[in-house]
Amino acid sequence: MRYVAEHAFVLHARPWRETSLLVEILSAEHGRIGLVARGVQGPKRHVLRAALQPLQSIRFDAVQRGELAQLISAEAVDAVPLLRGDAAMAAFYLNELCMRLAPRQDPQPELHAAYATTRERLGSKQSLAWTLRRFERDLLDALGVGFALDVDGDGLPLDPAARYLLDPEHGPRRALDDRGGARHAAATGRGLLALAADALPDRDDLGSLRLPLRGVLLHYLEGRGLKSWDMLGELGRLSAARPG
Repeated sequence: MRYVAEHAFVLHARPWRETSLLVEILSAEHGRIGLVARGVQGPKRHVLRAALQPLQSIRFDAVQRGELAQLISAEAVDAVPLLRGDAAMAAFYLNELCMRLAPRQDPQPELHAAYATTRERLGSKQSLAWTLRRFERDLLDALGVGFALDVDGDGLPLDPAARYLLDPEHGPRRALDDRGGARHAAATGRGLLALAADALPDRDDLGSLRLPLRGVLLHYLEGRGLKSWDMLGELGRLSAARPG
């Protein structure tokens, strides 16, 4: 299979052998693709190396041979957002989620669009926590495993004043008590309704969404956590407003 002038985002790149890179990208038409970029470490290939940095939007040509495609050419479409601190860690998380959950060679136009929007938001002054919660929601929807956030698993409207556990295969379930610390892993009804309406909730309601959504993601990660979760310690330290 041949890819010609395909648009994609670079998720990850690592050295391979002496002069090459192994690159993972996310395209709209073909989903996640693994590329072998040969001979990119030479002194005259700095433009190509720069185009293959994570988060970069590229246009590329390649030939699929087995599991990995051979990169023929790649060019940067725009400039990578300059991210620092928590925003850079958020980008690492974004890419790791796509690496772990996006299937290979399966069209992902909705995920590709959500990635593009989130990439833009990471480079702005929008709330990082809110940006990530929205991407987690959109990722699950794009992969076909999302669920309604304005009704519970039985189809009843959420109570804004109640708290809900998120069952990956059933949707929101009302948390009836605090046994086993369940309340701390439950989202507020207000927070879930805000996420459903794509309307920024207040800080406490926004904070309540992190652990329940992480639990859903962990289910689809088959219980294997993310390096970014370990590196950040707690994603909750991403404040509701991006630091200046």
